[in-house]
Amino acid sequence: MIYVYSELQSGFRWLRQYSGASPSFACILGFTATGLIPGISGAGATPKEREYTAIADAEFLAKGVQADYTRPLPILAAGVSPTFISRAVVEALDLPTYIFNAGLPHQPTVKTINLGGVAAACLSTGKAMPLNKVRHLFNQGLKWGEKLANTADYLIIGECVVGGTTTALAVLTALGIEAKGMVNSSHPRCNHTQKWSVVQTGLLNAGLLNQSNDPFTVVAAIGDPMQIVSAGMAISASRRVGVMLAGGTQMLAVYALIKAIALRHNVSAQLAQITVGTTRWVAEDPTGNTVGLANVIGGVSLLATGLNFATSRYPSFRAYSLGYVKEGVGAGGCAIATHLKQNWTSTQLLTVVETLFARYRSLRMNSIGQ
Repeated sequence: MIYVYSELQSGFRWLRQYSGASPSFACILGFTATGLIPGISGAGATPKEREYTAIADAEFLAKGVQADYTRPLPILAAGVSPTFISRAVVEALDLPTYIFNAGLPHQPTVKTINLGGVAAACLSTGKAMPLNKVRHLFNQGLKWGEKLANTADYLIIGECVVGGTTTALAVLTALGIEAKGMVNSSHPRCNHTQKWSVVQTGLLNAGLLNQSNDPFTVVAAIGDPMQIVSAGMAISASRRVGVMLAGGTQMLAVYALIKAIALRHNVSAQLAQITVGTTRWVAEDPTGNTVGLANVIGGVSLLATGLNFATSRYPSFRAYSLGYVKEGVGAGGCAIATHLKQNWTSTQLLTVVETLFARYRSLRMNSIGQ
C-alpha cells in the first residue's frame, strides 16, 4: 500500500530497509504571514483563524479526542484537518511524538519544544526572518536530529505551516529550480497565479532574481521557520538513521534546501537515507505536478500512502478525494508508517481514522448538547 513515484530503485531500497521498523515522529510547527493573504490557503476560513491552525492541529495531535479544547480545530471550506490521520496513527502505533515550535505568532496550548525561532513575515516583503535566527534554527535542527536519531529506527519529520506551499515555491525558485505551476495547495484547484505573483514580489524585494543564492539567505528572505529546522534535523538524523520528510510540496522544498546546504556549505548529509512521504491526493493532484517537481529537484524518492477516503462514510473525509486539504501534520508519512510497521491495508487504516473521528464527533455533539 505504498506507492513510489520517483527514483524508484532507491525508493524501494529505502522501503525494504525500514520494513517492520519503528519510527519516531517530529512535528514542526511554524508560521508565515504569507498564510494571511486572502485566498492563499484553505487551512482556516479566515486570516485570523489561520493564525491558530498550527496551534489547534498540535493540540489535537498531542491530546486526541477531548470533551473540549483550548483552541478547537478550525472550520474548513470542506473536509477536516489531516491531524485526524496523524493522531490515529500515533495512537495505533504508540508512536513517540515530539512537537516543536519553530516560530509561531501565539503560544501553543500544549507542551512543545521551543526552538527560539520567530514567526516569519510575509515572503512578499523579501525580509521574512533575520539571518541570525535562520542560522540559529538550523543549528537547533541539527541538534535535535542527532538526539532523535537515538530514539528510533527512522525519523518521520512532519510540519504544520499555513501558506507553506507558497514559501516552498519561493525557496525552490530562489534555489534555481523551475517550480512554477508544479506546487500543490489545500484548495481543490491550486491557485498558481496568486502564488506566483506573491513569489515574484518577494524575489524582487529580496534581490534574489539571480539563481545562485545562498540557501540561508534565501530562507531568511522568503522562507518560513519550519523549512530550516526540518533541513537541519534531517541532515543530522540521516547520518545515523533513515528520514522520511512527511509532506508534499513543502517537504520537496526542504529536500532541495538540504541539497543546497550540503553543496554550498560542505555539510555532510546522507541523501540516500532521506525520502519524502506524502498522500496520493498530493502525489496525483491533477492541478499540480508533484512527481514532475521531484524529478526536477533530482535524487529524491517520492513515496505515498495508498490511503483512500473515496468510500468513507463521512463527507468530511470524502472531501479529500475531491481535492480539499490533501496533506499536513505529517499525515502521509504517518500513514506510510502503518503500512511499513503493521502491513496495514488502506481499508484497515481508513477504519482506524474513522473510529477516531466517530469518537470526536460523538463527544463534540454531547458537549454542544449540554
